[in-house]
Amino acid sequence: MKMLDITHLTCCYNNQPILQDLNLSIENDDIVCLLGASGCGKTTLLKAIAGLIPLNAGTLRLQGKDIGYLEANQREIGLIFQDYALFPHLTVAENILFGLHQRNKNEQIKTLQKMTALVHLQGLEKRYPHELSGGQQQRVAIARALACQPKLLLLDEPFSNIDSQVRHQMIEEIRTILKQQHIPAIFVTHSKEEAFLFADKLALMNQGKICQVGSPSTLYQQPNSPFVANFLGEMNYLPCQPIDEQHYQSLLGVHLCTNHQLQQKPSYLAIRPEQLQLRLVDDLKQANGIIRQKRFLGAYYKYHVEISGVQLIITSQQSLPLTGRVQVFYEKETGVIFAEK
Repeated sequence: MKMLDITHLTCCYNNQPILQDLNLSIENDDIVCLLGASGCGKTTLLKAIAGLIPLNAGTLRLQGKDIGYLEANQREIGLIFQDYALFPHLTVAENILFGLHQRNKNEQIKTLQKMTALVHLQGLEKRYPHELSGGQQQRVAIARALACQPKLLLLDEPFSNIDSQVRHQMIEEIRTILKQQHIPAIFVTHSKEEAFLFADKLALMNQGKICQVGSPSTLYQQPNSPFVANFLGEMNYLPCQPIDEQHYQSLLGVHLCTNHQLQQKPSYLAIRPEQLQLRLVDDLKQANGIIRQKRFLGAYYKYHVEISGVQLIITSQQSLPLTGRVQVFYEKETGVIFAEK
């Protein structure tokens, strides 16, 4: 049984659709990222799942149960806001136990001990939010959400308020906690880096619709559209021509097409900068490109290479001379073909 099943979901604001006939399924223990530019509907979808905004059409099922008509506090879903929404007049302990007033004192004490140990806040129970760092405040928000034992956790831009120096550490810590507790999660971000680090699956959104769902590597290496390809990173587009039902010819040779529907017309071969290789050559007959720009970016160099009038972006750990004559080649046996850039 799917943990969460969303079918034909539509949400409107002032009679204008924000989410349109949207479908999404989440398996047990999955951490799914809703990724997209500002205004694409990510937070609206999160709020619809949480019960903070009404549905205009479609269904929401959590472990097979229709929750679309339930109030937010009846859905057994935890929600962590971007600003954490901690109560400033309550201590760490009081914030964590806020939703557990109906439990007896012993249960509250056991839950508090378990949660503070889980998120590494032992000894800070009597502090107030303003006495904590951003990372510690986030841990309190995580502990408060998990204390109620939700079936699903929702996180809205959970790492945006954390210093970049500790962000990677927090991402790893929270991912580990969710996996240890077997709690599936959906989080919203516009950061590709956070999405790749934190998520098992990406759901890339645009204009209220989901463009593609899959593992981060699948969306990065096998995008189903130029929009997905361009959003997830730089992409080169080489003009190419169909040879037969499975192959295309480009400036770099013959390529097997991996798309489901081969375009039987002039198209573009999409290649990531790191998929292209550079080799400095002395024999000009072997050279097919010339380096026009070179930038050092720490772990690698970024080159702009011209090949038969086409400008390519190529990343490499090699330091090659500017204006050097090079051989550009593509070792992959397959390629993604699009009808347009």
